Amino acid sequence: MGLARRCLPLALLGTALPLLAAPLSEAGLRARAERFVQQQYAAPGSRVEVTTEALDPRLHLADCDAPLSASLPGGLRMTPRLSVLVRCPAADGWTLRVPVTLHVWRQVLVANRPLIRGDGIVAADVRIEERDVTHLPYGYIASLDQVAERSLSRPVAAGSVLTPGALGGRQTVRAGDHVQLVAELDGIAVRAEGIALGSGDAGARLRVRNGSSGRVVDAIVRGPGVVVALP
Repeated sequence: MGLARRCLPLALLGTALPLLAAPLSEAGLRARAERFVQQQYAAPGSRVEVTTEALDPRLHLADCDAPLSASLPGGLRMTPRLSVLVRCPAADGWTLRVPVTLHVWRQVLVANRPLIRGDGIVAADVRIEERDVTHLPYGYIASLDQVAERSLSRPVAAGSVLTPGALGGRQTVRAGDHVQLVAELDGIAVRAEGIALGSGDAGARLRVRNGSSGRVVDAIVRGPGVVVALP
């Protein structure tokens, strides 16, 4: 079935950009759709790959006397599959949907080791890898600046991309803080001054140096400035 010279009006969401008028061909239309998507997702540090699928060979489009426009109906949501609407805005124009496959490669933070809920994140905990962010529906973290003084709200497996949803509040205890070290045994609590050797939120496990004995022990953060020694 041929494509009618007139199409029903389509609601176009997202940015529409004009494309230069020229004699129409399948290769030309696909190239224009690819260039449009490249422009939308290009950003410093990004590597964008765009491919289009072959159009229906039964389509017969009239040449357009006006500059073509292109738009993304769903806005700039990054997904592996998109449709670009290429439109001839002339009075007797047409609208064509061009299927696109999108890859956007960016630098993201990946966990070097299993991270525990409540942990603070330091440089040794993560590494930078280039990943296709169109396959990261929960987002990603691009730099350590984005996690400064933040703790994890849930565990993160080694090799997993760090996401905004994995971040909790600010760290209750930071490395170098003077803390109250509590040792509990048979209902009796003994308190001593200590120095935190790690950072974390309530529930995080970290190492603490006893200020009196110099002994380093494992402890759990109970609250601001308070840690409980583990047996």
